[in-house]
Amino acid sequence: MLKKIVFATNNAHKLDELRQIMGHSYQVLSLADINCHDDIPETESTIEGNARIKAEYVKQHYGYDCFSDDTGLEIDALGGEPGVMSARYGGVAHDSERNIDKVLRLMDGIPMERRTAHFRTVICLIQDGQEHTFEGRVEGHILTERHGTGGFGYDSIFRPLEADGSTFAQMTPEQKNAISHRGRAVAALVAYLQDK
Repeated sequence: MLKKIVFATNNAHKLDELRQIMGHSYQVLSLADINCHDDIPETESTIEGNARIKAEYVKQHYGYDCFSDDTGLEIDALGGEPGVMSARYGGVAHDSERNIDKVLRLMDGIPMERRTAHFRTVICLIQDGQEHTFEGRVEGHILTERHGTGGFGYDSIFRPLEADGSTFAQMTPEQKNAISHRGRAVAALVAYLQDK
């Protein structure tokens, strides 16, 4: 029988991506699966802090071992922005088109060699009363326009260095998961869980 673990999200894209990466190791439950319909506040000023606050909330209020992630796109030419504000950079939470529009507007005229950026995912796991943190990171460049229709978030303007020139939005889920920030953080999480 598969062990159950809660992923503190109701983001269908994240959940699908994570279930693909974790395979058959665990039964990954969403917040909806445990009847958590609370709007868990993400009030911390860091990616690490927001990951922790969500995992702690689920453990405290619902009693499940839980992990939570937070991800940020950190663009060097913008001083690390949008960072912790990535999901609401355009002024409205989870409006990817507005977020991308703002990035492209702020970076207008910046040459490609100065358009360096990285995605960073931090996962906080609370299990058996212990807290563990796992990080994944992928380096790349911000393009001047959208390319591809897959993925979500900033995927259509982020071209990872380790790819063949494709953006994340031009890759299959398997290709993206093999090199993505979330894929790497989850791989570290899975390796830890499998050792237990």
